[in-house]
Parts: sequence; structure tokens; C-alpha cells
Amino acid sequence: MKTKKLLFYLLAAILGGCVPVMSLHPLYTEQDLVFEEKLLGVWVDDHNSPETIWEFNQPDQSKNEYELVFSDKEGKKRVFVTHLVKLKDKLFLDVHPDRFPSGEKEAEEMKLPYNAFFFIPVHTFIKIDCIELLAAAKNCPPEDEEIDKALPKSLSVDYDSVLKIRLTDDDAFMKLIGEDPNVVRHEDDGALLTASTKELQEFVLKYSEDTRLFTEAKVLLRRKTKGSLGPARQDPNEVKATRNSPVSDRR
Repeated sequence: MKTKKLLFYLLAAILGGCVPVMSLHPLYTEQDLVFEEKLLGVWVDDHNSPETIWEFNQPDQSKNEYELVFSDKEGKKRVFVTHLVKLKDKLFLDVHPDRFPSGEKEAEEMKLPYNAFFFIPVHTFIKIDCIELLAAAKNCPPEDEEIDKALPKSLSVDYDSVLKIRLTDDDAFMKLIGEDPNVVRHEDDGALLTASTKELQEFVLKYSEDTRLFTEAKVLLRRKTKGSLGPARQDPNEVKATRNSPVSDRR
């Protein structure tokens, strides 16, 4: 049995409390991948009482990818492989699980390895609206009420950066395909996309600002950590320079 054929399988977690739109194909080719160190670290959705925790790591620096450990309010953790995708001037995350629902990473480790053949390859996508140091959060899109509501009243000693993302939601997506069934190739029941990577890229770029695809924003704050690398240790005087620096491309 070739384990590499089984690395992608049914997305079993619900991110952020909504059922995401799923895709048989990834949003990226190798040429579309970028890496941003500002994404690394532990992010929470509420600095007063976090409901979810998003931890981005880079276990293998030779790979242009992240490990995302997602924890819900009950403390349950789910692990995903995540790629940062740059399409024109927009950033997206392509997320898929790195292990089977029963916890094994390799098919041969399952009690019934044959069962691995019944999991199908799926990805889900997340749009990044903004990633900034906390001191520069006002440089995120203007009149952004979600950002204002999520930020601490003053610059926090516990957090250093803000990340604004938009998730997909199958109910919202049903409205889009209900109005135009040919907008993107999908299964008849809706929220499983069958379009090719190229078609997906054209689709998400066209509808990147449409809330029927990417729903209302979720704002995350990154916890400061001692000895952390990158922006977490950055001097406030460097904020302006960091804000104007391009996303690093490490292909």
C-alpha cells in the first residue's frame, strides 16, 4: 500500500464553528506558495476568553508549509497541513488534515488499513484580509469594525499581532450556487468543489470579496512568547518598515 496516495482525506473538523466548503483539489501549485514568518505562533480569537486557538508551526524548514494545530473551547485538538497561497495581490490558506480521524498519520498504522481507501482527498480555503503587528493594526482595511472590536483597549503586553481571516461556510455558499449553478464545478449537493486548481484560483479571485464565499471576518491575536523569532521581538520603531516589506517568497 502506498501511503503517499492516502495523505489527503476527509476533513473531519469544523473550523470556527461553521462547516467549510470543501474541494477535491488544492488551491495552489508550487509556484503559488509563499512563506510569511509573521504567521507563526499562537493565535486566539478573543483576548478575554478564547473560544478557539490557532497555532501555526514550521516543523520542517525545508518545506514551504505550516502545521496548524487547531484547539476548540473544549480543548480538543486537530492538526492540519497548511499552505500560504498568493494569487495576484491576495493571500489565502489552503488547509487539509495530516492524519486520519482515528489519529494515525500512516495508513499502515491503522487497525484496519484497508479503511484508509474510503477517505477522500479534500481541502478547505481561508482568505487572509490582513496580518499586521498590533501597533500597526489601524493599517488594516479602513473602517474595519471587526478589527476595532477585537483589539484590546490599549497595546497589550500579552499580544503582538493581529490576523484577520475569512472562512467559507457551506450555507452561505449554497446561496451563491443557487443563483448561478455554473459558477464553479461542484457536486449536486453543493459544498464539495470538483473544479481543477486553475479553475479554483479563478473562482476565488473573482469572489474573494463576496460574503457568499468568504463569510464574515474572524480576528485573531497572536500571543507574545519569550525568545520568539520575527515580529514578536520587533522593536516598535521597526513597525513601519515591517508593514511595507513584501511577503517573503521562499520557493
